[in-house]
Amino acid sequence: MSDCRNVRTHSIFVTWLFVAAVFLFLPLCNSAFADIKVSSVRVWPAPEYTRLTLESALPIQYSLSIVKNPDRVAIDLEQVVLTPELEKLADRIDAADPYIQAVRIGRFKPGILRLVLDLKTQAVPQAFALKPVGDYGHRLVLDLYPVVPPDPLMALLNENTTATLQTDANPDTNINSKAETRSARTSVSKKHKPEMIRLITVAIDPGHGGEDPGAISQRGTHEKNITLAIAKKLKAKIDKEPNMRAALTREGDYFISLPMRLVKARQVNADLFVSVHADAFIKPHARGSSVFALSERGATSAAARWLAKKENDADLIGGVNLDIKDPYLKQTLLDLSQTATINDSLKLGREVLSEIGDINHLHKTSVEQAGFAVLKSPDIPSILVETAFISNPDEEKKLKDSAYQDKLADAILAGIKRYFANNPPLSRSRMVLLE
Repeated sequence: MSDCRNVRTHSIFVTWLFVAAVFLFLPLCNSAFADIKVSSVRVWPAPEYTRLTLESALPIQYSLSIVKNPDRVAIDLEQVVLTPELEKLADRIDAADPYIQAVRIGRFKPGILRLVLDLKTQAVPQAFALKPVGDYGHRLVLDLYPVVPPDPLMALLNENTTATLQTDANPDTNINSKAETRSARTSVSKKHKPEMIRLITVAIDPGHGGEDPGAISQRGTHEKNITLAIAKKLKAKIDKEPNMRAALTREGDYFISLPMRLVKARQVNADLFVSVHADAFIKPHARGSSVFALSERGATSAAARWLAKKENDADLIGGVNLDIKDPYLKQTLLDLSQTATINDSLKLGREVLSEIGDINHLHKTSVEQAGFAVLKSPDIPSILVETAFISNPDEEKKLKDSAYQDKLADAILAGIKRYFANNPPLSRSRMVLLE
């Protein structure tokens, strides 16, 4: 009788354990198949590529397919709810977007929400997921690349040709001045042969962009906007120099990976690389401008090491597909000794720092060094300019002021010109004919 009682007690105990396990498992099961809500949708159109980002609290399972005639890209999103945020996506497509014509979204079948992108032209889609980082949650990213990547060097040449034609065609140009110039050229050509001078190309890198805002001030100013404004002013000033031209690594608000910035500089045969930033620190009283070069032997200070790590994390924030190489990244950077290039970078940095010191307080009076990924081109002297602290309210006001941005651009250009005055560029095939 006691045996039967023991068996019954054991059976009840096992049943209780089973019921408890079911109740414990159900929440886990439900969370695995829970409806996922997209909290934010962002679209970043650009000539290089267009990026679409869906952000959510939980990771999104997806599948990607390409449809022809007409060209479309379809993304099936599992267990995703059709929220007002997603419904607004169609209105966020810019008419000037080079790749996306329109967006449609709807329930494809139970548990599957289908997002369809109607394309303007053939494109190479690349989808990948990013884990939470910084202020971002889980992100599903779709990049649309052109089938044939644009040639930065050809774009630069076309840009210069267009500018020349516009100048010649401008009816407001002083006719007498043009006549005097032609007359002077004619008289010079009679005396001696035209002079050949070296054409100098400067790659200007506006830090951050797109998904990566860079530092954000307490008033909400984004570093990426400040750096682009200063970089555009610097480019305009360089392009006015008779033997110089400039190319931007990005021309709008979109993300460019750190390796790609180097590749773009090499594609235009850059003689120099200048990366423009606006520093930030946890304490608002930090102020001043700084210039950095690459270091092969560690950072020159703890602050430089901290800043390099922060800048190198830009790819984590901006979002790089680590499984598939960037379709533009066809060129492997040379693994050479960078000692000579770093020495030239230090010379350039000193000249630029000296000029900036005339318009702003210097955070450090010497060029600092650290392992900045964006400065690792083996044969292009490269510097990173921290124009001022965006986290300092007084310096933030300066950085937002167009006149002050102009002064910064003037100072950087003056430093570049002084560097070349003391370090003439090596001979290359690219020359300019002076008549």
